[in-house]
Amino acid sequence: MKTVGITAIGISTTSHKLALEELAKLRGVDPNKYTRGLECHEMSVCGPAENAATLATDAARRALEMWGGDPGEIGLLVVGTETAADMSRPLTGWVADALELEGRFRSYEVKHACFGGTAAVRQAVEWIASGAANGKVALVIAADVALYAPGDPGEPTQGAGAVAMIVSEDPAVAEIEIASYPYSMPVFDFWRPVGEAFPRVEGKFSLECYKKAARECFTSWTDQEGAGAIGDLSAVCFHAPFPKMVKKAFFDVAQEVGMTPEQTSEYYEERLSEHMNWTRKIGNTYTASVWMGLAHALSGRGDGERIGVFSYGSGAGAELMFARVAANNPLDQAWADEFEARLAAREPLAAASYNTAREEGWGK
Repeated sequence: MKTVGITAIGISTTSHKLALEELAKLRGVDPNKYTRGLECHEMSVCGPAENAATLATDAARRALEMWGGDPGEIGLLVVGTETAADMSRPLTGWVADALELEGRFRSYEVKHACFGGTAAVRQAVEWIASGAANGKVALVIAADVALYAPGDPGEPTQGAGAVAMIVSEDPAVAEIEIASYPYSMPVFDFWRPVGEAFPRVEGKFSLECYKKAARECFTSWTDQEGAGAIGDLSAVCFHAPFPKMVKKAFFDVAQEVGMTPEQTSEYYEERLSEHMNWTRKIGNTYTASVWMGLAHALSGRGDGERIGVFSYGSGAGAELMFARVAANNPLDQAWADEFEARLAAREPLAAASYNTAREEGWGK
């Protein structure tokens, strides 16, 4: 079986941000409800010319520059998103147009709520591992703009961003293990009917679905490798609608695999919490969320360290997979330093400016 994984990473977010204290002021609520209750502090807000397609393109451009290979070696271009620009034309059409990519490669979009980016990565990994890629690479992008109706309980979790990855044989950044542990169930916990501008959410039910899927995926894995296997992971990344949701789900998983409360708290602080730092500054990025967590976790890691990656998409589908840091990783944390600078450069919005942005449809 071929070794397959990530050879380059590009990350993008918006040019503007909103402190959640400003949103709390606008909505007349205690800011602690957001900053402590959700563990969120800022959200990325699109400028008037920014949307899922521009974020996907920017992330892809950064990944291609870091890779430095010949675009003619791309055999697959795929975007996972739930922020579709068209009901027929895939988001890859806008990306390929902007990057002047044309040739003998597959190009399409994948949709399954927040799981879409992971489905795209798995397709790329399995396509290469099967030998069907014939030596070519995949450009995989997860990109979304999360928007809720003004005043909706989901509004403080909003965010926008994209992660692009070159997936190839003999990866320079991290190997993606072929074995994975999926779980699916047909539910309506979060959905957006055709023609409606904003999603419908059954918040408490969605949390229970998320927790159940996490338990099922992790116990499927520990049934194979033993309950103690979780202790061998250097880090664990969860899809993060907001950090407090991840904490609740992980504590559920830890109890299921026999960890004590003290072990669980220590493990969470040392191996999960730090890798949601970007989520705390950006908000939910749907398909890109778990891949932002992995990009953060991979920076500065030692050769061979193993990282758990748990992805969830409402509807519902989930998967637990694993990444191993590549030997002699030449890129180290270049993508992380670049992205930290990008976060720091965002223009802060006041509450009134955010209102204007919503009224004018920024991010659409």
